[in-house]
Amino acid sequence: MKIKATLEKIPGGMMVVPLLFAALLNTFVPEWLRIGNFTQALFVDGASTLIALFLLCTGAQINLRNVGVSLGKGATLLATKWVVGAIVGLLAYMFAGDNGLWMGLAPIAIIAAMTNSNGGLYVAMVGQYGDKTDRAAYSLLALNDGPFFTMVALAIFGTMGFVDGMFSVVSFVSVLLPIVVGMVLGNLDGDMREFLNKGSSMLIPFFAFALGMGIDFASIIEGGLGGIVLGLLTVFVTGTAGYFVFKMMKWNPIAGAAEGSTAGNAVATPAAIAAASSAFAANVELATVQVAASTVTTAILLPIYVAFLVKRLEKKGVNIPEDYVIEES
Repeated sequence: MKIKATLEKIPGGMMVVPLLFAALLNTFVPEWLRIGNFTQALFVDGASTLIALFLLCTGAQINLRNVGVSLGKGATLLATKWVVGAIVGLLAYMFAGDNGLWMGLAPIAIIAAMTNSNGGLYVAMVGQYGDKTDRAAYSLLALNDGPFFTMVALAIFGTMGFVDGMFSVVSFVSVLLPIVVGMVLGNLDGDMREFLNKGSSMLIPFFAFALGMGIDFASIIEGGLGGIVLGLLTVFVTGTAGYFVFKMMKWNPIAGAAEGSTAGNAVATPAAIAAASSAFAANVELATVQVAASTVTTAILLPIYVAFLVKRLEKKGVNIPEDYVIEES
């Protein structure tokens, strides 16, 4: 029975399918897995521990030794994604209704989805349409996996008076420490980086399932359409911004557009933020399913959008990636 192969055929399947299946169980038979001991600890109450371990494994993949053009491209992509996502998130906070939502979207979901990107999808896109410097930029892009940049945006908004509930230093450090530990281990020992890399992928369906056990099916219905809209915003706003920033820098603009996605692990960000500050707990359930829907939407739509952009450039006589290949210094 090809369970893994089947899940991989579904965009974001390793995250989305376990999450939705668990939400279904939690809606109709919530007590089935709430039987105590190891079963409940893993499948119901284990989300925080599993996410912490996932963040440690992810942190180990951040290579601090990258320099040159790849570093510049990675930093530019990180900055573009964060600035665009933060601006849209700020607008959402400014114009949110009494229920804390803007056009049905949770602002925390907007920031989490639009500042995070699907690294696998990016690598696949630049593998076909980019050069080695575009691919090498991925190691720096690992910094936007997880809650760090979302936390930075929310902390800034709190200072500006748009967000209630600033993070305490201890809470902030407690969420980031697993990433830092992983980063230290990965940079001290390449074998540890490779070892922990295997864990990052393996943990996704398990923490997604545990998160799903905290979601009611009614929330999925409520958040589904909003999540699709969030996915459209991510592809067309952050992807297009990346395209034009890279074009302005005279780099391959397709590599810039390839960042217009939401990663499956971004589904954990709302829960991580709420753990750091209870002020953001109200819409965590809705934000989680909206981010999940955005993950699926971007995984399907971004390759189509990128292919459209490539054809558009080819009609103008630009060859991708040949006309933009550069050697790393």
